[in-house]
Amino acid sequence: MQDSRTQPAAVDVPRGLAGVVVTETALGDVRGGEGFYHYRQYSAIELARRRSFEDVWHLMFHGELPDAEQSAAFAARVAALRRLPDAVRDALPAIARAGGGPLAGLRTALSLYGCATGLRPLYDTGPARRAEDALAACAAVPAILTSLHRLGRGLAPVAPRDDLGHAADYLHMLTGREPEPAHVRAVEQYLVATIDHGFNPSTFTARVVAATGADLAACLTGAVGAFSGPLHGGAPARALEALDAIGSVDRIDPWIRERVTAGERIMGFGHAVYRTEDPRSRLLRGIAREHGGPLADFAVQVEERVEAILAELKPGRALHTNVEFYAGVVMDQCGLPRAMFTPTFAVARVVGWSANVLEQATDTKIIRPAARYAGPPPPQPVPAP
Repeated sequence: MQDSRTQPAAVDVPRGLAGVVVTETALGDVRGGEGFYHYRQYSAIELARRRSFEDVWHLMFHGELPDAEQSAAFAARVAALRRLPDAVRDALPAIARAGGGPLAGLRTALSLYGCATGLRPLYDTGPARRAEDALAACAAVPAILTSLHRLGRGLAPVAPRDDLGHAADYLHMLTGREPEPAHVRAVEQYLVATIDHGFNPSTFTARVVAATGADLAACLTGAVGAFSGPLHGGAPARALEALDAIGSVDRIDPWIRERVTAGERIMGFGHAVYRTEDPRSRLLRGIAREHGGPLADFAVQVEERVEAILAELKPGRALHTNVEFYAGVVMDQCGLPRAMFTPTFAVARVVGWSANVLEQATDTKIIRPAARYAGPPPPQPVPAP
């Protein structure tokens, strides 16, 4: 153990570690001032427009986009891994009965998955084994989430199909129906656009756990816990609830003014990194408008008025829609129930978490920051009982 004479000097950093660089990564970056983010060397938005979810998954895990032959082989490998271990599948009814919803259930199921598949600590495994374990875990997550959702509503889980792509099979397992191609592509674009997004709280949590050498299931369980918070992954349904609360065009202005004046947060607006429009919101707005309908039209009207009112009441602050605002609209258009909005986000983000875990596992330095003590001065006498 180091004593105080050999420990590095403490350094004060901004609250929330804002802007603090903690490591290097080859996985991507978010350039908030430009409204741009990328996966490795490619624009994430262009990838969402032009490539499949499996192709981008391959990019995140292997560092390159696959050619046609590699793409087909990788998609087949993923499809073969979607079936859950018996121990996990058999436990899902009890997990669903416990309540809490699919995302809460995912925490328990991932822990069980790690035990059932014999996941070993990252510290004790090599890169090839870690990559195989991560691929299998990511492939299993959609089946876990859809099964928990259906069981929670008294419905039987739907088995995965090897002939469907990842996004299509997710919708199939969720609804029990053959998914519409337009819905599949819209959901797939959303999934690609949300695979990774810098060192957000859940990704950083996954890397902190990985730095201890723990197993993959522990890393992913920690990430899900951070992700479940309303200020992180838990906002798409809340943004849609705001549209419900407004209800009609004539109520937009008074509703927004009342909340802004009261200092309340408007879900779906503002981002910790972007100082311009969130590029994911721009992509999803386009998808929503392509599908059309009253909800999409109303969302656009609300966005325009919220930005105008915020500019008036909070001048100098650039507040635009973030990914959650139109994500809820697109998922609603594709028939996803609101209880599955954030779990659907997790279907994508688990790939980003896993890619970060694999990268972090190559670094043997544990992540161990310091805190400044602010309590009563020690040492004080311990009082007698």
